[in-house]
Order: sequence, then structure tokens, then C-alpha cells
Amino acid sequence: MNLLVIGTGYVGLVSGTCLAEMGHHVTCLDIDTDKINKLNSGIVPIYEPGLEEMIKRNVKAQRLHFTTDYAEAVGSANVCFIAVDTPVTEEGHADMRFIHNVAVSIAQHMTGYRIIVNKSTVPVGTASAISQMIQLHLDQRGVSYSFDIVSNPEFLKEGSAVQDFMKPDRIIIGTESHDVAAIMKEIYSPFMVSHERLMILDIASAEMTKYAANAMLATRISFMNELAGLCELNGADINKVRKGIGADKRIGYSFLYAGPGFGGSCFPKDIRALRSQAAALGYDTPLIHAVEIVNARQKQVLGHKIIDYFSQRRDLGQGLAGLTIAILGLAFKPDTDDMREAPSLVLIRQLISEGVSLRLYDPVAMENAKKCVPVNADVTWCENELDAASEADAIVLVTEWKQFRFLDFTAILSKMKGNAFFDGRNQYAAQEMAKRGFDYFGIGQAPAMAQDNVLIKE
Repeated sequence: MNLLVIGTGYVGLVSGTCLAEMGHHVTCLDIDTDKINKLNSGIVPIYEPGLEEMIKRNVKAQRLHFTTDYAEAVGSANVCFIAVDTPVTEEGHADMRFIHNVAVSIAQHMTGYRIIVNKSTVPVGTASAISQMIQLHLDQRGVSYSFDIVSNPEFLKEGSAVQDFMKPDRIIIGTESHDVAAIMKEIYSPFMVSHERLMILDIASAEMTKYAANAMLATRISFMNELAGLCELNGADINKVRKGIGADKRIGYSFLYAGPGFGGSCFPKDIRALRSQAAALGYDTPLIHAVEIVNARQKQVLGHKIIDYFSQRRDLGQGLAGLTIAILGLAFKPDTDDMREAPSLVLIRQLISEGVSLRLYDPVAMENAKKCVPVNADVTWCENELDAASEADAIVLVTEWKQFRFLDFTAILSKMKGNAFFDGRNQYAAQEMAKRGFDYFGIGQAPAMAQDNVLIKE
């Protein structure tokens, strides 16, 4: 079976590559000529663990191809997957221009029956709109090819997208046709060797499932972040609370970690788009709105902790001007170079506005981060964590990369001018950090001060 995947972003590139890995012949199409040229030259435009090696393997085996040619790609494909971005407009609506452009291009180049599978995150009703659009353009061409539209939302996490695709929790197929469902089951059968993961839904329910899943996960994060603020006021420890409630099988441990707020390409835009869909139908969604409000507030928390700490130790008229602060981790999460709506960007803006000099480091996302942070003489891009710590009054951990789990704290402290450590991910034990000589601040727990502890000799 010849498969076409339109769009070579995270979803399209991972999906096409993983389908090829299981033996399908896959063509990935994008109108971005530079991106396709890079892919054909072996340059992968995104960072995703395991993806580059898999792409090279399948290109070599001639199961995976990259092109900008719609006529050739659509003409030879049995199934066309749509995997283009659906950003939100300033009003919060899902921007459907890319989806509509793809639908028109497919209709213009169809040479027979096609199954058109939408993997992009889209509002309920999109499949119907695409169907009407394609039929209109087929009529204008004067041809009578039949086609079926399928909703097949993706549930990939950046940083583990390859693993998520190869070993999915579930595969959602939205279709009204038993024959189409059988074909989709055949396509995905290599991913279901151990047990059945395919779920056949009506199209509207499949389209809604993606938004519902992201809204639920975002809600859990904002809920824990809201509780974390309360814990800091009433003396509880959010880490212990997480364990206490996570042990309940009805709740579980996933997505219960307090932190600096969520970012990335999915949760923020999908929350806004879902609210917009509801508003268009005259339906109020106060809970979903609250998730967004809490997240925006949470992205300010680390900055406020830093400002409060140094305001208590300096002349209030001096503020934070002249301080040097190191930030470890800039991507919105580990194992990705994605900077979209990253909490680090909010913190950087906060601290720059206070006159702080910044020393920034991320293992992978430095180049993308440089595109997001305005050129500033007070921003230094560092080579590693020790370099970032040099002459710093404080260190802030924003993204929990694995290499930050076991830092050489003795070496880091010796490089620093101050001793404050702000842990946005609660990666370290507060009292142990204080014994090492740090004034330590986590999220949702009491701070631990070095002066109250005996230093550990390492």
C-alpha cells in the first residue's frame, strides 16, 4: 500500500517515518522546498530522539521518500494523510488555512478513489467541511472520483513521539464505513501485534477526542500547580501530596507534577481552540478557561520567587539590576528543541525587565532559543551548565533534562557568586541542597536555606 503524508512537522515526519519502518511505502510531501531539500540531503529539521536514525534507515531501504510534487505524490497514493499545523488565530480560533489548502490540492490531483485521513488537530465538523471542499473542486474539474474522509488524531508527545507512535496507547479511527475501517486496521496492524489498540468511532467523536485528551492533561497540570501555590502558604509539600493522591487508581500519577507551567505546540493552542469552538456554539467553559488562567499565572511564579528573594537581601531601591542569573533548560520540555510557549521565555522577559544579566544554556534548543530571545547585551549563551554558573548570583532550573539530574554541585557552587538555586521542576531534595550550601526554592514546598544546615563535604 502506498501512503502519502502531507506535512513534515513533528506529526507528519514522525508518522511517515514510523509507517515506513513497519514496511509501508511512504512519501512525505511538503510545500517548503528548503525543508524537503534538507530531508533529501539527510538533514532532519526537528530534534526527536531516534527519528534521524529511523529516517536514514528507511530512505536507504527505499520505503521513505520526500517530495514537493503534489501531482506525483497524490497520483500514486492509495491513502493520503493530512498532518499540517493548525495554529490559533488572534481570536483563538483554529486556523484552518493549511488544512483547506491541502484539501484543494488533493482534489486537484486525484486520479481515482482515495482515502483521505486527517491527523491534524481540528474542530468537530472539519471532516464534513473537507469533504464538501474536495467534492466542489472535483466537480469543477468535471471528474467523478469517489473518496472517503477519516479522522485519525495523533497522540504523540514531543520527546517520545517515535516511541508513542510505535507503541500507541490507542489508535482512534473516525469513519462511517466498515470497508474503510478495515483498510485503516490493515495499515496499523503492525503496531498492534501484542494486543488490539484500534478504536472505531464516529467522525465527530474522533475529532473531539484529541481536544478532550489535551484539555484533560492540561487540567491536571494546572490543578497541581494551583495546589502547589496553596501548599506554599499552608505548609504542605506538593511532592508528598502528589504521591498521596496518585496512589488512588482512579487518579494515577501521570501529569501530576507541579512546575513552571505547560508550553509547547499543543496544549496552549488546543485549549484556546476548544474554548473558541464552545463559544461559537454559545456554550460556556469556565473550567477550561481556568486551566488557561492558572497556566499563565504559573509561568510567572519562578520570576516572582527570584524577585522576592533578592528584594529581601538588597536595597529595595536597587532592585535586581546588576544581578547575574543562570537558566538551565530553555525548551518547553526535555528531549525536544521546541521553544513554542516555553515557560523559560516568560522568565527571561521578566528578568530582563528587572535589569538582570542572564546566562542561558540548553543541551539541544540553543539555536531555536536564540530565534525567540531578542538580541541583548545582557544575555550570554553558554556552552554547558558550569559555564552558565560562572559568577551567577542564582541558578534556575526550568527544563529537567536528564543531564541535569546529577550535577556537580560542588563545582557549580564554586563557580557562582551567590548561592541561590530555584528548582522549577522539584528535581532535587530541598534539605540536601541546603546542606550543600544553596538557598533552595522549589515549587509547592517550603524553601531550605544554607545557613540553617551544615555543609556536606564531597
